[in-house]
Amino acid sequence: MKVAIKLGLTSFGGPSAHIGYFREEYVQKRKWLDDKLYAEIVALCQFLPGPASSQVGISIGLLRGGLLGGIVSWLGFTMPSVIILLLFAMFVSSTGSFDSGWIQGLKIAAVAVVAHALVGMQKSLAPDRTRISIAMVCAICTFLIPTAIGQIGIIIAAGLFGNFYFKNEVVRTPLKMPLTVGKKTGIISWILLFTLLILLPVFKPFVQSVYYSLFDTYFRVGSIVFGGGHVVLPMLQREVDVSPQIFLAGYGVAQAVPGPLFTIAGFLGQVTAGPMGAFVAVIAMFLPSFLLVIGTLPFWSMIRAKKGIQGALKGVNSAVVGILLAALYDPVFTSTVKNPIDFVIVLITFTLLNVYKWTPFKVVLISALLGVALHII
Repeated sequence: MKVAIKLGLTSFGGPSAHIGYFREEYVQKRKWLDDKLYAEIVALCQFLPGPASSQVGISIGLLRGGLLGGIVSWLGFTMPSVIILLLFAMFVSSTGSFDSGWIQGLKIAAVAVVAHALVGMQKSLAPDRTRISIAMVCAICTFLIPTAIGQIGIIIAAGLFGNFYFKNEVVRTPLKMPLTVGKKTGIISWILLFTLLILLPVFKPFVQSVYYSLFDTYFRVGSIVFGGGHVVLPMLQREVDVSPQIFLAGYGVAQAVPGPLFTIAGFLGQVTAGPMGAFVAVIAMFLPSFLLVIGTLPFWSMIRAKKGIQGALKGVNSAVVGILLAALYDPVFTSTVKNPIDFVIVLITFTLLNVYKWTPFKVVLISALLGVALHII
């Protein structure tokens, strides 16, 4: 718990940075696992839907201390961010200051951060002409089919194409993992995941409860969003009943705090239904990650050895880049940049992130201060 809390308080910079923090703490300092096994875990979590960095932490916790270890690892890494966002939502809701200068600055920072994430993800997930082309097609389809179901269909189609196109590439032998969780537990996790996915929407019309509705929405989003926190943006924007201004304010603050971006669920849950709504939203958002990791780890070596799976993963990752590109324009850019001055701040913050390698925390702070200055002027 101590190590996880330390990571939860200091892990700024998004999923890629989190994975670097985890490697330094768990592999280099504590030597709980080696680089090869760590790379396998990272690969698995990038393949699964949900927040990759949180799933890496959960996986390492499972390897180290079983189910309890996974829970403790998640709590330590996630709760600091949840608490900060919860307090922020309470403050903004009570003051009604969604149109203040610093809120606009936070929203503008979100544009730069998403653009920066897009550049980094393109380099790692779509580095060649074929995968860039897949990404562009997926971005176009995202605009043409702007629904949650459409996004799922795009991801599936990209995975099928990747399975076919990359099927002949060489696959290396996977490594074994010292798990205390067996295949039986894994199967139970998969059954529970699909049971909840199917039954929650079925019973929703008969249960008149905002908390049930929240659990259904966030569980579904946490189950099917590939690519981590940035890609959850377009689906949450469509699924959650809050204004773009409120949504992007929370998103901007989520960039400034350590921990996983999926903790924006705490902010949105608080705005929607108070502290209990925040609790329900966070649990529902991350529960699929637990079920997916527990369900997949016992079978990972067998799955990883399949050429088709690795090919599908390349297609899915390319689709993630395309979906993020679409999200950069709508809702991030269209809901935030209203005049040339706003775009000037976008250029400044993007340059600080991409060229000068400033941390998101510093960039978000600068953007908020610029927003305040312009609001006063």
